[in-house]
Amino acid sequence: MAKGQQPATGPWILEAMPLLAVVLMAAHVLALVYWMYRLATDKQSQKKKLH
Repeated sequence: MAKGQQPATGPWILEAMPLLAVVLMAAHVLALVYWMYRLATDKQSQKKKLH
């Protein structure tokens, strides 16, 4: 039969590490985009208050 196939012997957390890394990076990118958006909109509202 299939002798080359072996059950996963490592912990499940090691198998999930690449997916966890991608999710973590995506969350940081979204946070950076949101922070830049808030920073840009705050600057515009402050300019309106000065006039």
